[in-house]
Amino acid sequence: MTRRDALLFALVALLIIGTGFLQSWNAALTILNMGLISAIMALGVNMQWGYAGLFNVGVMGFVALGGLATVLVATPPVPEAWSAGGARVMAGLAIGAAWIAAAVVLWKRLPKGRLRNLGLPVFLALGFVIYRSVFTPGVQAVEAVNPAVTGYLGGLNLPILLAWPVGGLLAAGAAWVIGKTALGLRSDYLAIATLGIAEIIITILKNEDWLARGVKNVIGLPRPVPYEVDLQNSADFVDRATEIGLDPVTASTLFVKLCYAGLFAAVLLGLIWLSQKALNSPWGRMMRAIRDNETAARAMGKDVTKRHLQIFILGSAVCGIAGAMMTTLDGQLTPGTYQPLRFTFLIWVMVIVGGSGNNWGAVLGGFLIWFLWVQVEPLGAGLMQLITAGMADGSALKAHLLDSVAHMRLLTMGVILLLVLRFSPRGLIPER
Repeated sequence: MTRRDALLFALVALLIIGTGFLQSWNAALTILNMGLISAIMALGVNMQWGYAGLFNVGVMGFVALGGLATVLVATPPVPEAWSAGGARVMAGLAIGAAWIAAAVVLWKRLPKGRLRNLGLPVFLALGFVIYRSVFTPGVQAVEAVNPAVTGYLGGLNLPILLAWPVGGLLAAGAAWVIGKTALGLRSDYLAIATLGIAEIIITILKNEDWLARGVKNVIGLPRPVPYEVDLQNSADFVDRATEIGLDPVTASTLFVKLCYAGLFAAVLLGLIWLSQKALNSPWGRMMRAIRDNETAARAMGKDVTKRHLQIFILGSAVCGIAGAMMTTLDGQLTPGTYQPLRFTFLIWVMVIVGGSGNNWGAVLGGFLIWFLWVQVEPLGAGLMQLITAGMADGSALKAHLLDSVAHMRLLTMGVILLLVLRFSPRGLIPER
């Protein structure tokens, strides 16, 4: 890292610290925690685009799978739901998976011709009928069990920190399926495939109540850090907070957010250490050679498709880990909040602004763009009020300017992206 790079990180740190002094330390720590998670997401996308040139516009889907992992791992099971239809749901899923596997085997073994072209669709249609006859009654029975509170199967009731690697595994599994299908095609087909799969994942999360309550949301997820109420009821913690001049409520909130920041920072540092080691290894040089000239890499005997699949899985797994961390921080899974604007477009802006191909650049972009995303709207509201202060009440121009505050975020992201692409097209910390 050069002196200029260190100064850029210091500038972002000063922005967050300044938020603490000018607004509140709660706000500053909230920005810091989400900045750490955003940096991890940007790091995952940078692996795919910066290392290998893979255009993944389905980041939202992999992040959502990470969020789903927290429910499947950390929530307690619902015994009534399992008794009512859990076995039928699991049996239906097993039948569906086995039938698909059998269809793949038949496709490979049957000779090309009318038998394969006509017989395989009939085989799949029969399997779908059998699958639905087992699966649907089980789902209906599960979702009928106290739907206002549960209506789903629940999870394994394990520590929520275990959900973070599980989220990475779920995202990696989805990436394997997408990659085996689309990585042998042109890059624009990969973009279409990732976008489509992401929308399918979100649709499943919203509509399959038996899985994670759908749009009813799962709230009250377990936490890996203490609860504020428990800290406020601790005489020792109250005494220490009083000694440093803080009221127990504020002190407990700050302490919890600092605990989250420590966990997230540990994960980010571990990932960036591994990423740097990989990037500077022969494997990393090979990936960049494939990115720069696939034809030359193939001529040297490299399996380009296999390596693309490998890096696509790794980058998606990192996004899945970040998704599990974000849901842990929120304490709830809300499928309706997964929007491409936040979880795909914004992450890509972070990578482009920070510097694709450079891990430190992706991290810097994650912190900087998230800070601007949070702060631009309130700062824009103050700016518009200042500009319109001398205008008459009821003025159409004044009303228009004040109404435009809601669009300041999008305007700012677009302006920043244009400025960076014009004056620093390789990002603030370009690839060495």
